[in-house]
Amino acid sequence: MIEHKVYNMVMVHDGDHVLLLDRQHDDFSGFIPPGGKVDFPESLTASAIREVKEETGLDVWDLKYKGVQHYADVTRNIRYFIFYYVTHSFSGTLLTASREGNPSWFHKSETVELPMQDVVRTVFPLFFQEGTFELHMKEDSVTSVYEEEILYT
Repeated sequence: MIEHKVYNMVMVHDGDHVLLLDRQHDDFSGFIPPGGKVDFPESLTASAIREVKEETGLDVWDLKYKGVQHYADVTRNIRYFIFYYVTHSFSGTLLTASREGNPSWFHKSETVELPMQDVVRTVFPLFFQEGTFELHMKEDSVTSVYEEEILYT
């Protein structure tokens, strides 16, 4: 049986600044946009809005679908989906700390210097391009290394 895991990330913009979490726990440390797991039977968008609120304290709306990333862990029979959104619409007071990482605003030009997981660094510039994207990660059965395929629409 194949298991599916569904997640989201939201790039919140304030002019030339973006909101990132300094995630420093478990095996996924580094700077990352807010987001998380889609709970069953929650909708994708409702989950994204909830995750931003929980992790940053901000209410967001007017989310625009930006793209999807998907890959399969064939040894564990798990297929992962991460849905990406962008928004410029938010209100509220930014939390000073979150269990997922401290949220902070960064000028887009500063982000190239921040430590990020490779997969976050790959998808990061796609948030700022026109159109939508699909990032498909394929595992090489011999080396177990993932190859990236980026498609644009």
